[in-house]
Amino acid sequence: MMRKLNTDLLFFFFLLLTGAYALYSFHSYMDYYEMVILVGSILGFSWLGKFWQVFKKYFLSVFSISLLGVYLYQGNLANAETNFILKYFLSSQSSIMWMSAFFPLALFTYWFYLFNQQTFYGKLASNFTWIATIMGMVGLMVRWFESYLIGVDVGHIPVSNLYEVFVLFCLITALMYLYYEQKLNTMKMGGFVLIVINAAVAFLLWYTFSKGADEIQPLVPALQSYWMKIHVPANFIGYGAFAMAAMISIAYLIKDKGYMVDLLPAKHILDNMTYQAIAIGFIFFTIATILGAIWAAEAWGGYWSWDPKETWALIVWLNYAAWLHLRLIKGLRGSLLAWWSVIGLVITTFCFLGVNLFLSGLHSYGEL
Repeated sequence: MMRKLNTDLLFFFFLLLTGAYALYSFHSYMDYYEMVILVGSILGFSWLGKFWQVFKKYFLSVFSISLLGVYLYQGNLANAETNFILKYFLSSQSSIMWMSAFFPLALFTYWFYLFNQQTFYGKLASNFTWIATIMGMVGLMVRWFESYLIGVDVGHIPVSNLYEVFVLFCLITALMYLYYEQKLNTMKMGGFVLIVINAAVAFLLWYTFSKGADEIQPLVPALQSYWMKIHVPANFIGYGAFAMAAMISIAYLIKDKGYMVDLLPAKHILDNMTYQAIAIGFIFFTIATILGAIWAAEAWGGYWSWDPKETWALIVWLNYAAWLHLRLIKGLRGSLLAWWSVIGLVITTFCFLGVNLFLSGLHSYGEL
């Protein structure tokens, strides 16, 4: 117990020192709201490290590897082509490509474990997933730095277009699954959750190589706001949670039909995981929607304009509000809510991606 308390305090002081250094070094580039976000991040990461002990190792791994990547640039973006480690491992694009390689490896290994049942393969799949999330987050952190190397006026947090948010979606969904895997010992669900993550990886690879989407672009005026730094991550915690819930529901429906009965967790465990994921996703999606309305008032002069993205965000919110109402108030359980969760993923996917593909509006910053 004392050792755990010591590591929690050390992690908090580490975050405090790095935050203080960031504030001292870059305060001239930060406004009041960004300083509040920095302080909130220190407190939030400290709490998460105390609540989920393995997060400390994850954070420190991402921090140290990202710092190495930043150091190797030596202030020169051209080093990404001349430095071996940057070119093949730690430039943003290289790191994200490693993420894109390890997620499919994890998917294959999880399914092999599901049918083989040897713990070694389950742990190997879990480790592949951790490596993928580390490399993906390193890619985003280094990309953030690279944007400032292009120009101070270009630099921005990497959550501004479809390429960047697809990486974010993969990472958030994987981290949420890894949390449940550790807390509930649900390693057998990895093969299902990794399907939706790898679908996002496949889109990301297509988007990168066919559209050159990995190129860093300046922000359009409406996105030059501190609200983007909190609205978008909160939104994608919601998206990731809803996606994970849908994949767990698919496993529930398979077991409910009498298939893979001895391979999958008990139905009540799957049902409870779906509920917890949707509840968490709904909270963050609600926060993101409120923040988005405030941001819209600043950017466009009104809290709500029935823009296609706003309309579909409302549809997503109502869908999961109804789901939670039926479970919590009416006590509904079983296959109906599982099907509803799966259909909810279709609705959420259209809100996330389909609006950009087929509709136009004020939120059209990531068209194909």
